[in-house]
Amino acid sequence: MRASAFVYPWDVDGDPAAPDRIAALGVRQVTLASAYHSTRALTPRHPRHRIVTAEHAAVLYPPGDGWAGRALRPYPAGDWAPGDAYGRAADALAGAGLEVHSWVVLAHNSRLGAEHPDTSVVNAYGDRYPWAPCVARNATRAYLTGLAAEAAVRPGAHGTELESLGWYGLAHLHAHDKTAGVRLGDAGQYLMSLCFCPDCRAGYAGLGLDPEELAGGVRAALEPVWHGAAPSDGGWAGVEKLLGERSAALTRAWRDDTARTLQETAVAAVRAAAPEGFRVLLHADPVSYHCGANAGVDPAHILSVADGVVVPCTGGAGQLTPFAEHARAGSVLAANFTIVSGMGGRPSALARDARRARDLGAAEFRLYHAGLASDDDLAAVRSALTEL
Repeated sequence: MRASAFVYPWDVDGDPAAPDRIAALGVRQVTLASAYHSTRALTPRHPRHRIVTAEHAAVLYPPGDGWAGRALRPYPAGDWAPGDAYGRAADALAGAGLEVHSWVVLAHNSRLGAEHPDTSVVNAYGDRYPWAPCVARNATRAYLTGLAAEAAVRPGAHGTELESLGWYGLAHLHAHDKTAGVRLGDAGQYLMSLCFCPDCRAGYAGLGLDPEELAGGVRAALEPVWHGAAPSDGGWAGVEKLLGERSAALTRAWRDDTARTLQETAVAAVRAAAPEGFRVLLHADPVSYHCGANAGVDPAHILSVADGVVVPCTGGAGQLTPFAEHARAGSVLAANFTIVSGMGGRPSALARDARRARDLGAAEFRLYHAGLASDDDLAAVRSALTEL
């Protein structure tokens, strides 16, 4: 099975030993971040630092001239990834014999929401989510499409993996996040992630829903939860129970179509900018109403649009099955495993987990994350890849 390790430019740039160390894991490929959200990251082996603080979402290369004059444009990185940090890291990794693919984070950008509040998802209470750009807004869609093409097709890249190409919602993993005091469950998360910006209100109205009545229905459905009632779970049936079958179906129809058309447009833009043979994969969840870094998709649709998907499998590989059922000839199904023990990973079980994923249809797997993992975790990965 083909394996690829996720890497940040700051894991490699300035550390001459990093490329050979990553290659020695037994991987053939690296998935290198070219556009990323704000983060605070450990660099346990870098000769110059141990912590990198990426203060805001940024591109990790100099943005192109085509953004001049546009209100929405990517932010260059600060001193955590100066200049063309991506390019320097990519060259060093390629020099160690590794095939470099870009890693592009799209609809997750707190600075964009802070500086352009009208781009953000607005919940039924009127609260804005600055980390979550509303993907229904035309200006936001144009920005995300342009960013996808530019950040994906970097010099020397053989392919790309597009993360958060769809709806983002309440769940964020925000710094000092304190939103877990009330259990929302799957259904409550959906209701708290429904957007009521002007574009989404118009979208609901176009499908026959009164946006004000819908927002009121969301608030009424959530009121018992705020008082401590157990959330109504049970997947989509739980959403229907809270919101009503008709309203639930129409909100999902609006959101599914919005995400699908954005995915089609963004992938087409990447392919138009890319050389022949360039692979385009999406980080994906097979439940279309789910939000987050692994965008909710319809498996049959997304495998007709992209070359494949990267699917989270650390807690079990069951999410691969819906994609395997709709895979086409040449579709890439990549199982993503966290290999950092301190982040819930299971590097010691990697060989067993990878075999299980292979049995469910995965032909490749991803290792999250070579730069964050301890030496012991990396040793377990080397052992697993040798066994595989």
